[in-house]
Amino acid sequence: MRLTSFTDYGLRMLMRMASAPERAFSTAELADEFRLSRNHLAKIVQRLARAGLIETRRGGGGGAALARPASEIRLGAVIRLLEEGQSLVECLGADGCACTLFGQCRLKSRLRAAEATFLADLDRTTLADIALTPLRVA
Repeated sequence: MRLTSFTDYGLRMLMRMASAPERAFSTAELADEFRLSRNHLAKIVQRLARAGLIETRRGGGGGAALARPASEIRLGAVIRLLEEGQSLVECLGADGCACTLFGQCRLKSRLRAAEATFLADLDRTTLADIALTPLRVA
């Protein structure tokens, strides 16, 4: 299974935030660290904030921080959130597909089961389990 870059960077951001849960990270700081455009990062921040995983504050000392302890954030839930609307293969999407094997294919059920197993495994892991080592301040 391949995750989208949206999910990849969302996980990286959360891992960084979990490394210093007492502070807020600016979008500029995170964009520089991950070599990512601020616009793309802002979209990820918005999705995470709407879901209540992070809080954002404007102004001096503002930025994004975890909204709850990293030990309460399950990776499976994060991936479901960030991969929303992304199906493993076309036929697993909400709209179905125009597959010529429809009605004969036995692969779809196996892929659905594999995806469920993948996410169930990640549900056993929390953000605290994968938090980055805190950055050293020079």
